[in-house]
Amino acid sequence: MPADRQLETVVDAFSLSPADRELLPTAEDVDFYQEHGWFLTRKLLTDAEVDELVEASERFYAGHRDRTLPTRPPRLAYWTPEKGEVHRHNDYIFYEDATIRRILSKPVIAATAALIARTDQIRLWNSTLIYKPSGTADERNIVPWHFDRHYWQTCTSDNMLTAFIPFHDCDEEMGTISMVDGSHTWRETGADDSTTRHFADRDRLELEDMLQENAAFNGAEVRKVPVVIPKGHISFHHCRTYHGSGLNTSGRPRRAISLHLQDRDNAWRPYPLAGGGNVVYNNDVLVRPDAEGHPDYTDPQFCPVLWEGRL
Repeated sequence: MPADRQLETVVDAFSLSPADRELLPTAEDVDFYQEHGWFLTRKLLTDAEVDELVEASERFYAGHRDRTLPTRPPRLAYWTPEKGEVHRHNDYIFYEDATIRRILSKPVIAATAALIARTDQIRLWNSTLIYKPSGTADERNIVPWHFDRHYWQTCTSDNMLTAFIPFHDCDEEMGTISMVDGSHTWRETGADDSTTRHFADRDRLELEDMLQENAAFNGAEVRKVPVVIPKGHISFHHCRTYHGSGLNTSGRPRRAISLHLQDRDNAWRPYPLAGGGNVVYNNDVLVRPDAEGHPDYTDPQFCPVLWEGRL
């Protein structure tokens, strides 16, 4: 392809309509995210797009795949029907389902992320399809307080963020995501490599204690803010913002996708474990190697660019 046509294709991929530009965060919105560590967008997805996400997720749960992962990473979250009516998580949904990939590649989503994170490039980091059943007091349906940066220690960036995208109106009754306001600015009381263990492998009360200890260490109040998200709107949070969610008592399943995003500056780094060896994130066994043989977090198959350019 001629160089001028390649450039034209890139410009087309990362362009916004006038209507999309009206949906972007204002300067005040960007300041809010930077101060509070989270942000609720305007309506970025139409009702039809959200309904299409529901339909695609149901096809996926019934066994449809447009493509499958070439290998199974060591810590893959992947619900299958024999596991029953439990809290479902399916990683790499962006990779495996073409319909979901098309809708979540909508430029206004990543452009919003770029603005609030103050970066000129947004790449995919990972994506998880989530289904939280209703009507059960099973504690496995509670997401304890945590922040994502703990699990991304192979990353160099402290500016990564997540878009939480429910497929319907999402409120406290449905177990919506809740943020600890401003916690992304806290210093940690101390870190050891136990924090790299996923919250599903840790005691919920221990994680609650860790939150309280970190707040006390910073002389901060723990302000828990449930984010009420209307259909088509998206909640973003910083990779160091404590967040969690409660039980779904609505009588309907809570359906959503967590779209994890990396900024331009992010790259792989080694993170040694006290017992020997290094942390291995799931992406590390999927992405291509870079020139030095390390995981390449710019691999277009698994970490495609979703937005490029200044706004």
